[in-house]
Amino acid sequence: MVMTTNTNTAATTGKTTTGATTTGAVTPAGTRGDAGGGTGRIDFAKAAPKVFRALVGFDAAAREGLDPALVELIQIRASHLNHCAYCLHMHTNDARKAGESEDRLHMVAVWREARHFFTPKEQAALALTEAVTRVADAGVPDDVYAEAAAHFDDAELGHVLALILTINTWNRVALSTAKVAGTDERR
Repeated sequence: MVMTTNTNTAATTGKTTTGATTTGAVTPAGTRGDAGGGTGRIDFAKAAPKVFRALVGFDAAAREGLDPALVELIQIRASHLNHCAYCLHMHTNDARKAGESEDRLHMVAVWREARHFFTPKEQAALALTEAVTRVADAGVPDDVYAEAAAHFDDAELGHVLALILTINTWNRVALSTAKVAGTDERR
């Protein structure tokens, strides 16, 4: 998930949900309300604008020098694993706009059974994405890291790792603030 803005706060849709009640009072700063689809969850960009801008910057830096198709594959796979519908919707749409095929998009979740859809470099990145996303389960196995290191130079590998970290963070922001799939707020 990446939300960008030209101002110091994120752009929001301003859309209100009729009939929904919000839990939690509106704060003087106006950081609660319909940001989470009527849930009363904070609008992260408004509640913590410096943190939000830092995350946007980290995300932008992570992408530098990486193939845009690979970026989307990594973001899609992490979003699958984290069950983040908001980010999954956003990044599958971004991938389509960038020319990604429907066949490959459908196979990301089962890439191990459909390896012929992905290059060895993409497979290494997807395996690393899974390991880092599930780091609490078994760490990052040496063989997974070694395979990624065989396909990426040190700088690229650093960017791939940073991208995996950012999408995992974005997934957690979206899930924690109850973002609704299909309501991409980027402008």
